[in-house]
Amino acid sequence: METTVTQKGQMVIPSSIRRKLGILDGTRIKVELNEQTNYIILKPITRESIRKFRGILKLKPEGKLASEQLLDDRMEESRREEEKLAKHGAR
Repeated sequence: METTVTQKGQMVIPSSIRRKLGILDGTRIKVELNEQTNYIILKPITRESIRKFRGILKLKPEGKLASEQLLDDRMEESRREEEKLAKHGAR
């Protein structure tokens, strides 16, 4: 299939390809350039492509979310800083 680029740099993705990939009105498209081949790669960002990423941020073995672990780490860091300040203030 071929398409033509307009004066504004726009092009039409044929409807058969849009249907196959689930590209609807307003779908965002990631545009990449393969430097070795000088090919333009268009990747639709659809609900299905986002679903593929589900589960990649699984819980750590101790069962804490990454955000909970970060909060715990910050609290521990704060406690250590307070201990340092208390030592220096007692002199």
